[in-house]
Amino acid sequence: MVFDIAIIGGGIVGLATGLTILKKSPQMKVAIIEKEKEVAKHQTGNNSGVIHSGLYYKPGSLKAKNCIRGYNMLIDFCKQEGVPFEITGKVVVATRKEQLPILNNLLQRGLENGLEGTRSISMEELKEFEPHCTGAGALHVPQTGIVDYKLVAETYANKYLELGGQLFLGHEVSDITAEGNISTLVTSESSIDAKLLVNCAGLYADKIAEMQEKKAINIRIIPFRGEYYKLKKEKEYLVKNLIYPVPDPNFPFLGVHFTRMAKGGVEAGPNAVMAFKKEGYRKFDFNLGEFRDSIMWPGLQKVAAKYWKTGIGEYYRSFSKRAFTRALQELIPEVTSSDLVAGGAGVRAQACDKDGGLLDDFAITENSKCIHVLNAPSPAATSALSIGETISELALARF
Repeated sequence: MVFDIAIIGGGIVGLATGLTILKKSPQMKVAIIEKEKEVAKHQTGNNSGVIHSGLYYKPGSLKAKNCIRGYNMLIDFCKQEGVPFEITGKVVVATRKEQLPILNNLLQRGLENGLEGTRSISMEELKEFEPHCTGAGALHVPQTGIVDYKLVAETYANKYLELGGQLFLGHEVSDITAEGNISTLVTSESSIDAKLLVNCAGLYADKIAEMQEKKAINIRIIPFRGEYYKLKKEKEYLVKNLIYPVPDPNFPFLGVHFTRMAKGGVEAGPNAVMAFKKEGYRKFDFNLGEFRDSIMWPGLQKVAAKYWKTGIGEYYRSFSKRAFTRALQELIPEVTSSDLVAGGAGVRAQACDKDGGLLDDFAITENSKCIHVLNAPSPAATSALSIGETISELALARF
């Protein structure tokens, strides 16, 4: 059997893409190929569970457009399918006066992105939203929410299968060959033929792209691990909903924050440290080949030269609970080390170009046989249906 479209990667973006294609064109023969025995095991399954509003993203960027459209599509989907979610709102807090100009820029960006009701709040109002939080200034963003993205992704998968899509689990792609208009995915279990490939492989998107194009590409996926603590049950009262710091405008991570989880509990974190393997969820997980690929990449060397002080601070927090606690205390001074218990970790697929640019926006490229999603970091989970809409338009235009 020759499929019309084969999607590599059973995370939330790949599943949303397959679902969207079949909703638009039910006659299409679509396959999703996933190396794990279950969907959404990696970035999706270790997601913080935040429904992002679009506050942070440059107006007009793919992130901004897809986040805002995806936000509404996600909420509509959850309502239709009975997936629990909650619109909680969040506060973004400047902990120092010198951060106030950045906070004001965030407000302007949010308003340009259509976030009605987002506003500056006084310290008295901050206490109403988050009684234990302190700062020099704050915003309230009413659109932010929480959801279980693993459940969302599984629901996408079920709807995709109901529409006739095929899902190949436990099929790790080891090679891609082409003959005429047909590409063949050689997997650990079989070979799968398709007229068009869609690369949604996340942490391995660069490797799939090089496998398909038979040449090196100008982007390397660098894995960054984010480590979390959780508040002890008896200290969860310290956080009502979501509390975020003002992000460093030069670093593509949001900084440690507090998140009430859809499945219960409150997470604190994450930090952001380079992982020593693409799926390195533990501090000492190591893969020599993947580590070598990362550190030999000219772009990462330039990033390290530019951000070495920030990087050292992140690694220090990784190994020092006391340092991690101090970062959290900037938002909630009452938090102590004894209030924190070990949480989980996730690994973010961060695209880095040869010039040392950490790609901030979504990046989708095409050739005659494949559509590559080479950068889809947060808010990709919120944006998944919108990204799927974009990819489906590119794909179906070829048939």
